[in-house]
Amino acid sequence: MLMPRIIPCLDVRDGRVVKGVKFQGLRDAGDPTELSARYESEGADELVVLDVSATVDGRIAMLQTVEQVRRQLSIPLTVGGGIKTVDDAERLLQAGADKVSINSAAVQRPDLVDEMSQRFGAQCTVVAIDAFLAEEEQAKWQIRTRSGTEKITLDAIAWGQEVQRRGAGEILLTSWDRDGTREGYDLPLMRAFTDKVSIPVIASGGADQAIHLKEAFQAGAHAVLAASIFHDRDSTVAAVKQELQNLGINVRL
Repeated sequence: MLMPRIIPCLDVRDGRVVKGVKFQGLRDAGDPTELSARYESEGADELVVLDVSATVDGRIAMLQTVEQVRRQLSIPLTVGGGIKTVDDAERLLQAGADKVSINSAAVQRPDLVDEMSQRFGAQCTVVAIDAFLAEEEQAKWQIRTRSGTEKITLDAIAWGQEVQRRGAGEILLTSWDRDGTREGYDLPLMRAFTDKVSIPVIASGGADQAIHLKEAFQAGAHAVLAASIFHDRDSTVAAVKQELQNLGINVRL
């Protein structure tokens, strides 16, 4: 069993880390190489770098940024943004990524999940799902693509089950409704999701304090993604891990 993981997330645009609310109103949050080094030194278990404008711009994540970040890291690195083919994914792996995250292209062409898993292995194939609550009374979530700009009439949980069948090794599940709000993770979404899929699920969207991370783990998350609390220096990875240990979550200190 993997221990619960704490994963800082770097959303990158034009070579800078940015952060917003519900993928909008992006503000500068720092240099990706500097933040990567800081988060590893604080005890991050992994790091995720997402090029948030790559899909909209019609390109893959910036290889130079990936190479620069990789030089700072010894921990696992997941990279996403604009991947449309297995060759795109291979270029990111060659640049230093350990795992590649796909989102919009997988929705558009689900066979991409199979192709990546068969070529690189499930351990390298991460599917990111940006979910929003479409019907509150029925607790029905659908998905958004293209950095949240397009709504897709596709049941988020059913899509999670499909990508698992197709060979994804992990799901990065972001609550669009909670992204950047610091109101805590969408626990009903996480419970509904982890009840239906058996591969690891990373919770993303809404973290503000250690108790939120504990709640996500208790709702079935295998790992938690966080950005604002670390970028804004409200806390450190080390401090959050110590708080989680005090709350009864056995994290790697």
